[in-house]
Amino acid sequence: MANPLQSLFQVIAQAQNERELRQFTIAQVGEYFTAVHCGLSFLDEFPPINANTSDIIKLALSLDHNPILRYLVDHHAPVHEGVILPPEVWQTICPRADHGHVMIGPIVHRSLLVGGVAFTRHRDHPAFDAQNLADLSALCLHLSTQLAELRSQPTAITLLNHTGLTPRETQIAKLVAQGLTSKEIGATLWITENSVRQALKRMFRKLKVSSRAEMIAQLSSLGNKAG
Repeated sequence: MANPLQSLFQVIAQAQNERELRQFTIAQVGEYFTAVHCGLSFLDEFPPINANTSDIIKLALSLDHNPILRYLVDHHAPVHEGVILPPEVWQTICPRADHGHVMIGPIVHRSLLVGGVAFTRHRDHPAFDAQNLADLSALCLHLSTQLAELRSQPTAITLLNHTGLTPRETQIAKLVAQGLTSKEIGATLWITENSVRQALKRMFRKLKVSSRAEMIAQLSSLGNKAG
């Protein structure tokens, strides 16, 4: 019988784009850790903190309030709440029952922390343990390696700033190139699905194209000419 961890390494290596890493791959990793929730997030996709940001998001992204996130940023190493907190303290920080146990691991690129993969369990379920951390450490190595490979592939969106696209439209174009749907792009950028669709219409007019495929092909052609 194949080692389940080795099988996950193969699944990660077969991901064709970041969308597959986010959805199919992470879903299987979540099952491996019997997590209630799991997800792969990148730091450059976090919304800016301002007066309109909800209190929940502010606390979740606060290094002063969230010791799990602070540990990840400081150490670039997997961690669960039991490693750095006394029993029951995590529940005073995050009272949600479905986040009763949390574990997070680093995604690194060119020696920088660029994101993390996070898992939660219900407080009535067993806590994450040292073996989970060891397995996550290995998985994060493979995830980081595959991410570097995917991001090194020529998506050819190097000339976006010369096409008349706004910074937000540039973000959307990059996510389209990664294979994300309008709904997924909206969730990533914290905007509505309809806002993404309206932005795409404006982008198509600017670039004189009629589809996502044409848009990416045009931007790829520009990038290839530049190279």
